[in-house]
Amino acid sequence: MTMPTVPTTRAERQLTAGWFQRLAWVLLVWVSLGFLVWVPFLYVAVRRGLSSDWVAFGSFALYECLILPWAVMTPDGDGDAFFGIAILVTLLTGTVLLLSAVFDKKIPAAQPAYGAPMAPQGQPYQQGYPYGR
Repeated sequence: MTMPTVPTTRAERQLTAGWFQRLAWVLLVWVSLGFLVWVPFLYVAVRRGLSSDWVAFGSFALYECLILPWAVMTPDGDGDAFFGIAILVTLLTGTVLLLSAVFDKKIPAAQPAYGAPMAPQGQPYQQGYPYGR
C-alpha cells in the first residue's frame, strides 16, 4: 500500500520557539558543561528536517565523539588549556545558535490593506436588504 506524498512548503517546516524554550535549551547546554549540546540540535533537525539542521547536529555530535575521549586522556595536574578553550567555544557557539539562528521568527498574520474590501464573515442577509428573510 502506498501513501500519497504531500509536498511540504516552507511554512510547514518552520519551528518557532519563545524565549522561555530557547533559554531552557541554553540552560541544558550550560548545565551539562557542553556534553549535551547535541540534544537541542537533534530536536530541531527531527522537527524541521532541513539539511542544514542535520549538519549542525552532526557537527555537535562529532564534537561529542571527540571531546569525551579527550577528557578521559587529559593528564592529572594543571589540565589542558586547549580542552578548556574548546569547551568554552562550543558553549558560546551553541548559545548563540540557539538564541538567534536555530529557531524561526514568528511571522505575523497578514493584515488587509486599508480600504481593501473585507471578505464576508458569515452574514446571513443579502447586501443592501435591511430586513432578513
